[in-house]
Amino acid sequence: MKTALEWKKYYSSSEFKENYIYDGNDLGAVCTDGAASFRLWSPAAEKVSLNLYSAGSGGKITACIPMRKEEKGVWSWHTKEDMHGIYYDYTIQIEGEERRSADPWAKACGINGRRSMAVDLRRTDPEGWADDRAPEEGPERIIYELHVKEFSWDASGGFPGKYRGKYRAFTCEDTTLRNDGVHPTGLAYLKELGVTHVEIMPVYDYGSVDEEGDAGQFNWGYDPVNYNVPEGSYATDPFHGEVRIREMKEMVQALHRAGFGVIMDVVYNHTYSLDSWFQRTAPWYFYRVFDDGRISNGSACGNDVASEREMCAKYILESVLYWAEEYHIDGFRFDLMGLLDVGLMNRIREELDMRYGKGVKILFGEPWAAGDTAIENGAPRALRGNINLLDENIGMFCDLTRDAVKGPALKAGKPGFITGARKYADDIAESVSAWGKTGVSSIKGETAPAKAPSQIITYISSHDNQTLWDKLKETAAGNERMRLNRMAAAVYMTCQGNLFMLSGEEFARTKDGLEDSFNAPVSLNRLDWELAWKNRSLVEYYKGLIALRRRLPGLCDKSPGASGRISGVRKSGGIVCFTVDNRSEKNRPEWDRLRIVYNSTKENAAVELSGSGWEILCDASDSFRWKHRVPAGRDISAEPQSVLILGHREKETSLPEEFCLDGKKTAEYKT
Repeated sequence: MKTALEWKKYYSSSEFKENYIYDGNDLGAVCTDGAASFRLWSPAAEKVSLNLYSAGSGGKITACIPMRKEEKGVWSWHTKEDMHGIYYDYTIQIEGEERRSADPWAKACGINGRRSMAVDLRRTDPEGWADDRAPEEGPERIIYELHVKEFSWDASGGFPGKYRGKYRAFTCEDTTLRNDGVHPTGLAYLKELGVTHVEIMPVYDYGSVDEEGDAGQFNWGYDPVNYNVPEGSYATDPFHGEVRIREMKEMVQALHRAGFGVIMDVVYNHTYSLDSWFQRTAPWYFYRVFDDGRISNGSACGNDVASEREMCAKYILESVLYWAEEYHIDGFRFDLMGLLDVGLMNRIREELDMRYGKGVKILFGEPWAAGDTAIENGAPRALRGNINLLDENIGMFCDLTRDAVKGPALKAGKPGFITGARKYADDIAESVSAWGKTGVSSIKGETAPAKAPSQIITYISSHDNQTLWDKLKETAAGNERMRLNRMAAAVYMTCQGNLFMLSGEEFARTKDGLEDSFNAPVSLNRLDWELAWKNRSLVEYYKGLIALRRRLPGLCDKSPGASGRISGVRKSGGIVCFTVDNRSEKNRPEWDRLRIVYNSTKENAAVELSGSGWEILCDASDSFRWKHRVPAGRDISAEPQSVLILGHREKETSLPEEFCLDGKKTAEYKT
């Protein structure tokens, strides 16, 4: 057998590229109208047989069918029989050796994904699926990260026992705390909170949970096996391949009906293991190898997917488009996006825009990797320092903002701006304008300004690393933590960019300090709905911030030049303050300008205001003050360890001719 390096040289040859790059969109099993076709791309195969089964596991082969070799490395078989519900895999001979493989392009599978399944997808649609639509977009997107099992596992959530930890838990309307009929949980709770988009952590078929095993098993799911098939452990029946498909669609449908957009967490940078369907059908084509023969491991998961190769890029692009079309997914969050090449990410953006409209489908990811990767031909990667090479509607998690607010995520005991580390004042000031002025830095120290706030995901916590509350337990005194949690939220929710939060951040979610809970017990990872009501005052503070944010076009603006709305930035000790041009040409906002003060000190901070008409919109204890038109006197101050948001109201706010929303021209206020 060839070595990995020999395969790499073969795939890089002009001969291979001329003869084996297939441009059809019909790979996999396609079942429609009582007929079916099976197509497999295996360019090095000498012969391929299609094996049919009556069940997703166990039992004998019911038929072994030789496949026909076509052009471009494709093997095929066609039938006029109804193949819906038939399971299959392939026997492939490469360099004289036979190996068994499921179908990398499969749309359905049996238990644990070991066998693929032919499926007529229309038979998996729940009632009303053809009419399912995402809710209309509002003035701002508030993204809330959820794990399917975490969401409904805790008994206090009031979900039916048979649906706890399952897709169908999302179809349960009006759940309440221990079924008391008073305190909302689940989607009703999220609706009250003000969330607009739910980001679901991996729901493709992954390998780290045994679908036949105990229901209490837990993993985040960053271990892809079948990219285009839903995970079976979240289905009420993982043995029949059509069930997981229907129930995931029911989940999406229920989320849409409740008013939420649905974002899917995708992991195209590595596979569960190197012994994948990719490897068994096309050895080493889908993986990166260094020129000295070492296996690339920039993912720290044992392999890196070669996104820069034509057929691999085609696979990833088609997979994204498939989830968007078949499952009505509204956006995609890319794990370790920094391992994928810029060209592919821009191509995905372009294709989504062509089908659904510019920027309609949300696209963002992690602009980093765990280590070096053997990307070919010097292809630029979707790293933070390459933000200027990416489309303005491809977003990046901004770890600079995250670490500036609360302290380094990878150093649990190190403080951030809110906990007294004044060195972060400059980064806080840059965060306000979503890094559109000076720019984000690369590993080499080079800076590139964001093209627009649409490129920045502004956040302070996600599933990775400690929860915000656990970080505060490491860096702040007990009597300060609740106050600082409010402050942290108010800081990032008054920065430009796309807002993102970890589920439970708003009720002081804890994982007992564990930084990486990817395979910890579900009892540690689950959402504690009791805690959500115990810490209701904190939830209410988040709720007020979210509601206020939607009324502030100066912060919601995602257009190029939006950073021009930010002026009068001042930094002094542990205090950062600035003014926001809050006017809008679409409608007349309540306040034409804002003055925002971040006071991380333990003393009151006096605020200078020019003119009259100022109101308190939010202070240390109440994020709903904007509802009551509380006037701000000239001697007002920001309380210790808090954020003060002030709004200026004029009876008549006229827009100068030179004002326009995209920020190319704005009449600045002097403060």
